[in-house]
Amino acid sequence: MQTRTKALLAASGVAIAALSGIGGFTMAQASQPHMVNALSDLQAAQTELNAALPDKGGHRVVALRLVGQAITQVQAGVGVAAGA
Repeated sequence: MQTRTKALLAASGVAIAALSGIGGFTMAQASQPHMVNALSDLQAAQTELNAALPDKGGHRVVALRLVGQAITQVQAGVGVAAGA
């Protein structure tokens, strides 16, 4: 399987997991449009980083980790706003 195909499959898996993870935040989405938009943008960035060629001197890997942490924090923030 080609590297790009593997990366796209991995990104798809991440997107599905992220979408299922925010499923519980449906009520909060109406009152948190900026947080929901930020979450969507972070997930798009994660997909693009996963699709990028890996030879970036380790910076791509660090960026993926930080974007993942940011996604977790935004999800937690939405959850707090929803009273979770």
